[in-house]
Amino acid sequence: MGSGPVGEDDTAADARVLQTAVALEGDGACIAQARHLAAGFLVDARSGQGVPVSQRAVDLTQLVVSELVTNARKYAPGPVLMELRIMGEVLEVVVWDSDPVLPVARASDAGRVGQHGLEIVMAVAQGVEARREPVGKRITARIALADVPGLAGTRDKP
Repeated sequence: MGSGPVGEDDTAADARVLQTAVALEGDGACIAQARHLAAGFLVDARSGQGVPVSQRAVDLTQLVVSELVTNARKYAPGPVLMELRIMGEVLEVVVWDSDPVLPVARASDAGRVGQHGLEIVMAVAQGVEARREPVGKRITARIALADVPGLAGTRDKP
């Protein structure tokens, strides 16, 4: 896993993009591995690059990564690709899997056991987008890096 600034030489320092990507095997250990990698990426961005990342953002990122990677592992055969991109004050968590079927958030039902993952991601992320790819699909969730009041009303629906 490598991370670092991406962009043109004349890009302003605050407009840089930090990113990393990893291919995860579809086994049970990949969920914990993804959570660990995501937390490490954010801690490194905070301590090594001076990016303002709240502990809440780290915790929410681990939750979103868990839900998205779990869904990919559960519904799609083969590896899972995860990308993390810091762009300005937002982290994008992108998870690709080989199943082309786009997820649909179900109506809230406290009595339902399981299948709440997308609901959870939509509740804590600023935006969620699902797109078909030539092979499989890509789910992107955007998470604010700082604790900013008033962002709850800016969520997108997949």
